[in-house]
Amino acid sequence: MRVRPVSFPLLVEDLADRLASRESDSRLRVAVDGADAADPRRLADALVGPLRVRGRPAIRVDTSDFLRPASLRLEFGRTNPDSFYTGWFDEAGLIREVLAPAGPDGSGRILERLWDAGIDRAARAPYRELPPGAIVLVSGPLLLGSGLPFDFSVHLELSSAALARRTPADLAWTLPAYRRYTGEVAPETFADVVVRLDDPRRPALVVSGS
Repeated sequence: MRVRPVSFPLLVEDLADRLASRESDSRLRVAVDGADAADPRRLADALVGPLRVRGRPAIRVDTSDFLRPASLRLEFGRTNPDSFYTGWFDEAGLIREVLAPAGPDGSGRILERLWDAGIDRAARAPYRELPPGAIVLVSGPLLLGSGLPFDFSVHLELSSAALARRTPADLAWTLPAYRRYTGEVAPETFADVVVRLDDPRRPALVVSGS
């Protein structure tokens, strides 16, 4: 493996080209996976416009809108890394309301927001009918390795030092969960695209070859 430095705008264009060229006659479910410190939301948001220019409607979903109720999420305290790793996100809801209906045999009718964590109740968002050839971009942490049915995945990789340095102090309790994710899942070994983001100003694509 080697790394190829690339600017953020060129990274976005490269990914948009890859995604737009895939399965143009069907929907595509894409994971943009990364810790909050890697800001996967930023990359997923940046892809929307370039994909639309390439003729692929892009719909954004973020796992912060698919949290489990606080009574379940915080059962073992507000700063429990094991709960964050295994019980923070409503994966069943994400499959039921987004990934299954966006799949090749799905209804094409998705819910972009399921849960409003601010008020700890259902978001009551309307369902949305996906247009033909739509690409659903799902951003968030810990997305890979648990059986979520994605068609394409991008993993934003941080070294342990960079992750610790760029994680806000009030979220430092999540670091053991990310270490566990790296050790148990090793998402960088099977994601379709791996981007190293130790320096957010200088992303680098991990590519095969010498």
